[in-house]
Amino acid sequence: MVWIIVGYLSGSWLAALSVCRLSGVGDPRQHGSFNPGFSNVLRLYGPRLAAVTLLLDAVKGMPALLGAKWMGYPVWLQGLVGLAVLLGHSFPLWHRLRGGKAVASAFGVLLVLVPSVALLSAVIWSLLAWRLRMAAMASLISALAAPLLCAWLAPEYVIVVGGFSLLVLARHGLNIRRLRRGDEPPIRGS
Repeated sequence: MVWIIVGYLSGSWLAALSVCRLSGVGDPRQHGSFNPGFSNVLRLYGPRLAAVTLLLDAVKGMPALLGAKWMGYPVWLQGLVGLAVLLGHSFPLWHRLRGGKAVASAFGVLLVLVPSVALLSAVIWSLLAWRLRMAAMASLISALAAPLLCAWLAPEYVIVVGGFSLLVLARHGLNIRRLRRGDEPPIRGS
């Protein structure tokens, strides 16, 4: 239970808010897609601030997950700790449950639990984002690919990773509607 609480608390720190505040730029929740995450920071403020946001959002839940792994917890319990990190990022209590979409945080969680799946998912995301210039589309396809990759590379984690993917997909509902209408904002510089 302790690692689940630590996971939620660490996940609920929204790195984009701190990065933007320290850089003297506007709150990403007030501009662009109004999302406090990597993609919105990338579109609004460029790759430098986005990279810092990505890094911090990816590593913030790692201590809780590493603790759960080192304690020898079963896969399902490691999955609950990872889910707590993602729920903390998506629904932080101190921000009125208005958080991010958990893509960068999911990457960090996967890096601890199934590194090969995390790295292949990141390659898929990067190639799609570069080619399509659409972070949301890259995120959706990467989220769909992760459990398939897991079934191949780490089958014992497939249900856990499938749960993470469902959360990421659910958090992209607005993006899916915008993609259907053709008005999803592109990545900056396109």
